[in-house]
Amino acid sequence: MRGLLAANTKQLVRSIHSVAAPWRSTAVGRRDSSCSSGEENAMLRHLTSKIKATGPISVAEYMREALTNPVMGYYVKKNMLGADGDFITSPEISQIFGELLGVWAISEWMAAGRPDGLQLVELGPGKGSLAADVLRVFAQLRSVLSAASVSLHLVEVSPLLSGLQAQTLLGTDQEQIRDDAPVYKSGRTQAGTPVSWYRRLDDVPPGFGVFLAHEFFDALPIHKFQRTERGWREVMVDVDPDASGRLRLALAPAPTMASSTLVQPDETRDHVEVCAEGGVIVQQLARRISRHGGAALIADYGHDGTKTDTFRAFKGHRLHDPLETPGCADLTADVDFSYVRRVAEPLAACVGPLAQRTFLKNMGIDVRMEVLLRNCDDEATRDQLTSSYRTLTDGDQMGERFLFSALLHPARLEEPRATAGLELEKKKKAAPLPVAGFAQIRF
Repeated sequence: MRGLLAANTKQLVRSIHSVAAPWRSTAVGRRDSSCSSGEENAMLRHLTSKIKATGPISVAEYMREALTNPVMGYYVKKNMLGADGDFITSPEISQIFGELLGVWAISEWMAAGRPDGLQLVELGPGKGSLAADVLRVFAQLRSVLSAASVSLHLVEVSPLLSGLQAQTLLGTDQEQIRDDAPVYKSGRTQAGTPVSWYRRLDDVPPGFGVFLAHEFFDALPIHKFQRTERGWREVMVDVDPDASGRLRLALAPAPTMASSTLVQPDETRDHVEVCAEGGVIVQQLARRISRHGGAALIADYGHDGTKTDTFRAFKGHRLHDPLETPGCADLTADVDFSYVRRVAEPLAACVGPLAQRTFLKNMGIDVRMEVLLRNCDDEATRDQLTSSYRTLTDGDQMGERFLFSALLHPARLEEPRATAGLELEKKKKAAPLPVAGFAQIRF
């Protein structure tokens, strides 16, 4: 059966070799992505007034306000992606990344018995580059997908980013926006694939789905907790009494609802970050997969329950004080994949986490690179391809910092039960296929 998995994955990867997709350059003109002083002061004044009126706020509430405030939030008003923004994601570095995730999606669809429908659902789709690369692979492998009905569903809260996604996927952002409906924007790609936009995962219609969450969970609000002699205390955001116009972190003097419920009794670390909102979404994914079939692939900065203080900010591609210029910098924290596994496993099977370097090599990135380089005569393009490959796979860049984990239907990994007596005459169930990307295969 492992040989069958290798044959399927190798055939899918090699099927896209004949088309050398255009490389995606990140060396575009830079611009100052920082906020004006008025914008900086507006969010700071808002948070300062809130804290003075009701008391210190949790780090989760601070992140929620700074990132998704409907008027001043970073994700609502900023184009933060790319070389001219505050950070660059893997799909913006190389189209090969999205191609291999497209192969992964098809391999899980095949492992599920080739259902009639395939919903590709992406959480936090950025500029739409990843979805576009996956759909291109779907188009090239249309003979494999056969008569399956393919649709794209994007979960996005930012009006600015949804517009960029529409430009990337549809070639226009002139689609009607319906604020009072679950689907607030819709259209079709040039190839005819229907695309729909939602603000919440719960609004995506039920059905067999492959869910992609790339650099999504690291931006969700976290609660921070510190072990003290008096027990666990939550880390709060407060006004700094010694510096006008500045915020600071401070321990809550007494237990909070979050510190009493979110820290595990057997926790051994002295400082813990818990993303309760992420846990809810993971449970939603697991519940949908258990009921309707499918798989979810989560790729993010992360750890497996070992790190402590990872709360930080990025501005202009540099680390930035997370309490300075709220609303004008990206706030993030590493994903705790042990927490993801703990909240998902009652409903779904989990594999990983696995380093991005290992996952991409298991998916055949080296084979794909060899073909592209062999068919490329332009030296500048070859250098760009090589640089992108190193960025994605080198251990001191993204190769070890990003982790991959997958949520699967429990039946996906079930071993065949032993047969006895009359049952020996019945057809024995085949052993489950290993999950592409999480099992080493030879090309």
